[in-house]
This record gives sequence, structure tokens and C-alpha cells, in this order.
Amino acid sequence: MLPYIVQPGDTLLRIARRFEVNSASIIAANPRISPEEQLLPGLLLSIPAQSITVYCVQPGDTILRLASVFSVTVTALIASNPHLDPKRPVPGQLLTVPAGGYHRIVDPRAEYGYKELTKDLEILESEYPFLQMTVIGNSVMGKPLPAIRLGEGPRTIQFSASMHANEWITSTLLMTFAEDAAKACALGGKLGGADIRGLLQKVTVWFVPMVNPDGVELVQEGLRPGHPHYTELLAWNRQSFRFMKWKANIRGVDLNDQFPAFWEEEVERRCADGPGPRDYPGEAPLTEPEALALAEFTREQRFDLVVALHTQGQEIYWNYRGYEPPESERIARRLAKAAGYKSVKLQGSDAGFKDWFIQDFRKPGFTVEVGLGVNPLPVESFADLYDEVRPLLIAALEAAAGLKQ
Repeated sequence: MLPYIVQPGDTLLRIARRFEVNSASIIAANPRISPEEQLLPGLLLSIPAQSITVYCVQPGDTILRLASVFSVTVTALIASNPHLDPKRPVPGQLLTVPAGGYHRIVDPRAEYGYKELTKDLEILESEYPFLQMTVIGNSVMGKPLPAIRLGEGPRTIQFSASMHANEWITSTLLMTFAEDAAKACALGGKLGGADIRGLLQKVTVWFVPMVNPDGVELVQEGLRPGHPHYTELLAWNRQSFRFMKWKANIRGVDLNDQFPAFWEEEVERRCADGPGPRDYPGEAPLTEPEALALAEFTREQRFDLVVALHTQGQEIYWNYRGYEPPESERIARRLAKAAGYKSVKLQGSDAGFKDWFIQDFRKPGFTVEVGLGVNPLPVESFADLYDEVRPLLIAALEAAAGLKQ
């Protein structure tokens, strides 16, 4: 057994992923813990031992290449070698290689939060230097909001995820697609039958993988003493420490009700008393830094098409009060066919990002409700969800490439 002290932000699945063991074996070795309860930082756990290999770093080795060769995750390799610089492995350095079987950069086998996102962005940037990273703004709690650019085409498209906190699996899906697309672009291979390198000569895609990082952290890790919004969050959540249903940002504002598209009507429709887990549009449009950052970035880039990933329902919303261009319905049907979803002409909804984009730019905008079930969708459903989302995102790229100048 290996001793491990629980750190802030740890969950059972994250620890299992780090040590390349399954969560059931950790529970069996630590009978006092439960998968339904949050782990207390400082708790000493016994981690089931696994076989290891020792490797001497060779000139030209990269962390991604070694992870691929030994079929382990980058995360597990770094966790087993705390003094390793993941950007510059030193020739002659001895590495401990854990047993594994998973060697992608983006690892969907546990909760995907802001820490995982920032780590993955660093590795992606190192492995695929043609990716362009930027920051579009900051969250309420000061977390930089990253965006990734891929491609050099004249048509521009934006994919966004995790506008709602308990829909964080959309970030995992979008980052997995970004990794797959970058790899296909680098190697000249196909992704889902599509020539990605050829597509990205026609289209430039921007990924905004986590619009609401403070809310995502709250859903995944819960509320702990010392949080700067501890008292308010507990009151807004009816004195409950369970935040699994939380959709809003850390100030209790629903970011997808924050955009200036008939915002006043949305306020009347929602009838929210004040900040809470969902549906409070705020005191005015774009008061929240996350919504403002996304709006300003969109104004700056003037995208030709946007897709916002949400969960759940297996539906695609494509219209807004008749402001949408004629091609929007046709593209929505194309996306729906690719994913096996339903194209829906939505009524009685305002102030969303898609609504504002269509109203202000008169261009195609889509809200995609990924999967079926109860939010947050379980990690175990990731493979099925990605099988739905990947062809949909490829279809969106193809649709953007085909838009008239």
C-alpha cells in the first residue's frame, strides 16, 4: 500500500486516476470513506500498490511520447515523478513509470475542473505549437478564462462549454475534441472521416472550454470554510452543502441569462428573487465578468458561427425571434443528423448567449443540449457522449467552411 494525504480539490475519481487504480480498490483499502461523501483534506489514505517500471530519459524524449510508449496518462507519469519538468524532461533522468493503459492528454475518467484544464492546455501547447492560446477575461474569483485557436481559414467559428457549472462534462468533451483535432492536423490524418487539415485551411476555430470555472469548482469540490463567498453561497443554496444542482456562477447569477437579448422579458419570465443555484439573470445584462468576457471576445472576433455546448436533452436550438439567417435551420438539421439529436425551434426563451449572438450579428448560432439524464451527467457516460458530440462538431466545422462570403 502507498500512503497518500488528501489534498484540497481531491475527489475519489481524481485520486484513482492519478494513481492508475480503480476507485473500488481505494474504497476497499479504506473502508471508512464513501463515494457519496466528499473527502476531507488531510485524510491519510492507503492506495493499493501497483507494478512500476524505471526508465532513463533519452535525448528527444517528450512527456507525451513517453506516456504513449508506456500506455499511461501524462497525469499519472507526472504524479509518479514530482520533480519532473513536464515541458523539459532531462536526458539521463530516471523516471518511475506506473502501470497504465491510457495515454491521452485529456483524461475523462474523473471530474474535469480548472486545474485539469490549465494543465492540459500547457501540454497541448507544448506538443502542438501551432495552437494559439489566449485569455479572454477573468472569472469573479480571478481565474483567467482561456481560449484556444486552431486553423488559419477565413471563416471563423467558436465552440464554448461549461456556461453552467454542473454541465462541466462539456469541457471534457470540447477539450477532447480539441486534442483530437490538433493531432489530426499535425499528422495529416482524418478525424471521424473528415480531413481536418483541409478543413482548417478554410476555417479558424476558437475553443472557449470553461466559461464558468468558479461554478465548476463549487459543483465538483463543494463549499469549504474559508471560501470568500461561504456565507452567501450557503444561504443561496438553502443551507445545503450539496451543490450538484448549481448552474450559476459563484455570485449566484445564471450566465446564460446574462446577455442583452430581450433581457428584461427573461427577468419577468424567471421571477427569481435573487442569487441562487439557477435562473437568476442578475441586476442587469453583462454584470458578470464571465458573460462580459465572452461577449467582448465575440464582438472582437465577429464569428461566422457559434456553438454553445450544454447538457442535457439531445436537442439543438437554432432560432431566435426570427433574427436567425435562412441557413440556420438547414445547418441545425445537419448537426442533428450527425449526432442523432433533434433540431428544435425554441420559443419563450431570451437573454442566452446564442440568442444575443443571433440578434446582434444575424449569423447562425446554436445551443446544443448534450446527452440525456440528470446533471451533472456521470463520468461513465463520457464515451457515449463523445460519440455523439464529435461528429456534430465536425459537421459544424464543415458548415462554417461552406458559408458564403
